[in-house]
Amino acid sequence: MSTSSIRKSGNPDGTASPATGWAAARARLAGLPGGGLNIAHEAVDRHVLAGNGTQTALIWLGREGHRQTVTYAELAAEAARFAHVLRAHGIGPGERMFLLSSRVPELYAATLGAMKAGVVVSPLFAAFGPEPVRARMEIGGASVLVTSAQHYARKVAPWRESMPGLRLVLIIGDDAPEGCVALGPAMAAAPDRFDTHPTQPEDMALLHFTSGTTGLPKGVVHVHEAVVAHAETGRLALDLKPGDIYWCTADPGWVTGMSYGIISPLCNRVTIVVDEAEFDLDRWYDILEREHVQVWYTAPTAIRMMMRAGDAAAKGHDFSALRFLASVGEPLNAECVIWGAQTFGLPFHDNWWQSETGGIMIGNTADMDIKPGAMGKPLPGITAGIVAREGDTVTEQPDGSIGELALRPGWPSMMRAYLGQPERYAKCFVGGWYLTGDLAMRDSDGYYWFVGRADDLIKSSGHLIGPFEVESALIEHPAVAEAAVIGIPDETAGEVVKAFVTLKAGHEPGEALERELRGHARKRLGPAVAPREIVFRDSLPRTRSGKIMRRLLRARELGLPEGDLSTLEGDAK
Repeated sequence: MSTSSIRKSGNPDGTASPATGWAAARARLAGLPGGGLNIAHEAVDRHVLAGNGTQTALIWLGREGHRQTVTYAELAAEAARFAHVLRAHGIGPGERMFLLSSRVPELYAATLGAMKAGVVVSPLFAAFGPEPVRARMEIGGASVLVTSAQHYARKVAPWRESMPGLRLVLIIGDDAPEGCVALGPAMAAAPDRFDTHPTQPEDMALLHFTSGTTGLPKGVVHVHEAVVAHAETGRLALDLKPGDIYWCTADPGWVTGMSYGIISPLCNRVTIVVDEAEFDLDRWYDILEREHVQVWYTAPTAIRMMMRAGDAAAKGHDFSALRFLASVGEPLNAECVIWGAQTFGLPFHDNWWQSETGGIMIGNTADMDIKPGAMGKPLPGITAGIVAREGDTVTEQPDGSIGELALRPGWPSMMRAYLGQPERYAKCFVGGWYLTGDLAMRDSDGYYWFVGRADDLIKSSGHLIGPFEVESALIEHPAVAEAAVIGIPDETAGEVVKAFVTLKAGHEPGEALERELRGHARKRLGPAVAPREIVFRDSLPRTRSGKIMRRLLRARELGLPEGDLSTLEGDAK
């Protein structure tokens, strides 16, 4: 692991602000006028009440080239109208609303309007098929669905009659099939003022689903109190400042796109860029330049795809508006950090969190020196440690040791439950720690380094091998775009390392290149850690949030059950 760092100016202790901690974070929010706490009020209404309603809240870029801007006042009015629509159809506080939509303006109004009405929001990937949609809505007890006519016809209509609790289906647009309500006319007829339901900090606000290796997806419960962490971590970890133009490329169907694509930026009164289209290299570079994006939050997968296309694709673009680059979704290889500094004049700042944590826990803040490949340090208010678990006993490990990354419970955005699975939830907390399931190492400077998921660890001839270290070494080779590493059984060593790689443009797979890559890895890592076999692939299986699914590679390699594939990208199946 590299110990060299990219130097930053700023506070010598790396803190982002002298006024930190959850008490200070709460004080920066308004709270409801009559008492209570509501995410939508903090994200939109309080800015309008403070006289900032004319600021642009949303720049929407349609798939076919249409561009639309929405001010904070307009977004507040649309959210109010949506809340009235829910009330008019008898939907009350605490009921669950699911979103199945592409990134269109109505999705943002619906999210905020539901929260104003005290209704729980559960986002879904628009690319989900009928079964993943049905499973999540059944587990979540859906009362409302907001979707398009196309999604409804293909993914919901065939089984809707089997879910009598689904009382309202709102169809985006001006027309709706029988049994549904067209959202356009309903919104147009609704008032543009709505008294926000007096939600309390511990009232349920969000229901996110996360897939396990087996079984049904887990419903992760978050409450309105989470907004304290959403707002504060955006300020600290993403350097968000009022008036910034900010682009989070994550889809709101997963937790980053909700926490940091909608809630956190709006709470920090920035202008968010929303692109309806999927990844397209030239389109992305054009958006960064044309919209004068200042803060950009994206995924390592996208960064590696940009690297794969080569430096020439970025030439000729003006990225001078950029001030801060950040990445999330899976570990960020050191090579990506360095490439960002070379291409954009700024390094990418990695950070770490999970659906269960609700917000960023560990990060490289604007004032910190960056160690390429490190996740960073715990944010103010977060206590992290590296632990070893034996039964019900947890022991903290010294710096330099590999162990499970653990957090002291109590931060505002910590999940409050796995819906309907109290025993599973309880197992996450042992000995006064929340156990993340991720293996990591803390160095002597307090930086945390990702090693791998606990079930991804490879044990070979007495060596414990973290797949991320091997993958990072392979990606350093100029021919390699992406890599995924698994352990496969070996009679002598117990397990040996096998790697799957995709290549950058201009490089062809073959025996000579495989020997070269194995030699490169042996030189970097030593023979005990380097892969014994390398397989070339056109693509690697990944979730729609960008994470490479090592466990799926291993299952297919060994003929094991593949588990839940509902979040798998369609072209990787």
